[in-house]
Amino acid sequence: MEAAIANKIETWLNEDYDQEIKEQIRSLQENNPQELIESFYRDLEFGTGGLRGIMGVGSNRMNKYTVGFATQGLANYLIKCFKNHSISVAISHDSRLQSREFAEISASILSANGIKVFLFEDLRPTPELSFAVRQLSCQAGIMITASHNPKEYNGYKVYWQDGGQLVPPHDKNVIKEVNKITSIQQVKWEANPSLIQEIGEDVDNIYLDKIEALSINPEACKRAKNLKIVYTPLHGTGITMVPKALDRFGFKSITLVEEQAIPDGNFPTVKSPNPEEHSALELALQKADEIGADLVLATDPDADRVGIAIRDIDGKMILLNGNQTGSLLVHYVISQWQQKNKLTGNEFIVKTIVTTDLIKTIATDFNIDCDDVLTGFKYIAEDILKNEGKKQFIVGGEESYGYLAGDFVRDKDAVSACCLIAEMAAYHATYGKPGHKLLIEVLHDIYRQYGFYKEGLLSLTKKGKAGLEEIQQMMSDFRNNPPKSLGGQPVVMMKDYAVSKSYDYRNSTNEVIDLPTSNVLQFFLSDGSKVTIRPSGTEPKIKFYFSVVEYIKKRTDIRDEEAKLDAKIEMLKKDLAKA
Repeated sequence: MEAAIANKIETWLNEDYDQEIKEQIRSLQENNPQELIESFYRDLEFGTGGLRGIMGVGSNRMNKYTVGFATQGLANYLIKCFKNHSISVAISHDSRLQSREFAEISASILSANGIKVFLFEDLRPTPELSFAVRQLSCQAGIMITASHNPKEYNGYKVYWQDGGQLVPPHDKNVIKEVNKITSIQQVKWEANPSLIQEIGEDVDNIYLDKIEALSINPEACKRAKNLKIVYTPLHGTGITMVPKALDRFGFKSITLVEEQAIPDGNFPTVKSPNPEEHSALELALQKADEIGADLVLATDPDADRVGIAIRDIDGKMILLNGNQTGSLLVHYVISQWQQKNKLTGNEFIVKTIVTTDLIKTIATDFNIDCDDVLTGFKYIAEDILKNEGKKQFIVGGEESYGYLAGDFVRDKDAVSACCLIAEMAAYHATYGKPGHKLLIEVLHDIYRQYGFYKEGLLSLTKKGKAGLEEIQQMMSDFRNNPPKSLGGQPVVMMKDYAVSKSYDYRNSTNEVIDLPTSNVLQFFLSDGSKVTIRPSGTEPKIKFYFSVVEYIKKRTDIRDEEAKLDAKIEMLKKDLAKA
């Protein structure tokens, strides 16, 4: 065992940590020394989604002490940033095990530091926390959640006063302050109850009012009020807001997946509470077929992501991926703004660099700027803040099932997205008299007009210290020895976001990328295909994103073209494995 790890373990055993924690450490020393190393070999760090890890004992685990150190570090940073100002922080949490405990510990420590705390009375979605930060004029916010990760995980997202997650320089500066906390004696644990105020329905109602105001076609919702919708919160926070918001939009035929409607951090009905995975939606799909539903909506535990299922042309329920839903939603919002004469020429949308370029193509057709930002919704929020007072943000999103309309929330918002997706379905179900269009038909029309974009994702999990080192080596190999061709197509450009450089091999030129540095590589091929390689900032994974496109004729069979694109993605995967 490395000396640094051993010293850290001894600190936990000798300082005034809970006796229960010490017993767990001794048990690991005797029965599972490798797990002990994994628990202490590093400190949890803020990534693209904040602090996130497996719950358990140790500096590399989510527990009362790592949460306490993080909160004290945050408190110290807030006090430095807002000298001679009263400081307040909003706190919410999801349904995970220990989430309420971590939220209350955070509230106690902040209040002990003289900071006012607005603590939600019970679990609430992440987007509502983002909204509360802005609504209550807080300097920061904390959301206890591990999003869609398995039940063993929990996390700690920090928001700044704009309602967005921490971005540079605040993220690194908070880490510096956290790293200065080397002893539990430096943490102020004793709460000041007079500085902790519970919030709930008062904020809920204002948030729901804002969501209701996003409706573009309330008349379509009225006409299709009996649109059959199946909704599942996957045992998470969505149950607190999504049904209420859908009701406000006028939808009266909402069927809950009852087995998944009760918040439960054990997530007993799913392997993983991730709406990106088919297995998580099995019960909802069964219910949809049972009642003949038109639409399935599924939100993850903190209700910032939404997955959907719709009917195909044969009447079968199919899942859409995040790029497909995002493209439909962006097209609907922009086209309806145009029809309602709401476009002034000063609007913009935002997407991440790994999200389908179909969205940018749609925006360009409507003469709307589309900004590309780094992966992580915090960068979308940062872009909205940068343009505040100059241009109006309409809608944006990322391929991992996160979308945002309007700017009163500064994180992905599955509550408002559920409502607009349902409205979109209602609009097309009643559009054109006497006929109607299925959403799948609308998507196919978009492909025919703008190009059939297809994306794929390969995600490799590499756990623990050895896994982290393997991921770092893979990135180094691709960076230092980039492939010259992939899928039978020459690589014509490489973008290395770690050094903010774009290398165009066709004319041997380099350009500066005007984005913050990030450990991401992109390879562009001669046929318009694109491959992106990126280690996850929140999970022990390295992700490979594939994007291919074909421009098709109106009468071409979509399924034939899709098979060709799937084959092209498989070729890219095979070649990448050899590279």
